[in-house]
Amino acid sequence: MSQTTAIPDTEESVVDAYVLDVRIVETDAADDEDPRYRFEAPEHTAIAFDSLEDARLYADVYFDVNGFVEEGTGERGVPPEVVQAGKDTLAAYLMTMPWADRDWVASFYGSTPTELDRYLTWVRDRAETIRTDVREQGLD
Repeated sequence: MSQTTAIPDTEESVVDAYVLDVRIVETDAADDEDPRYRFEAPEHTAIAFDSLEDARLYADVYFDVNGFVEEGTGERGVPPEVVQAGKDTLAAYLMTMPWADRDWVASFYGSTPTELDRYLTWVRDRAETIRTDVREQGLD
């Protein structure tokens, strides 16, 4: 589940380091809260998730659309790059939101959770292909 938050006095460690300086950082709050997972990319606003799975899916969406601007999304809705990318990418993005769950997103599309899982797989596969291509071309 996502929130844009400032994270006070924490221990941090990189969980996933991707190409193009994109990474997921685990933060352990000093006051014994559960760890959070912060998505970081150049020129991208700070966004943190309660689950590593959500943070990784968000990273996959980010790569699937070649990056997007999250800042101000609360005022303007879903980033246009995500909407324009198609049904599967938008479904994956919605799955990372704190107010959405698998049943809600599937219902939003008039589909089943099984079909939604297929959408998420497509996004993950495309994102991995993009990251592999960047590495192979030496662009990272």
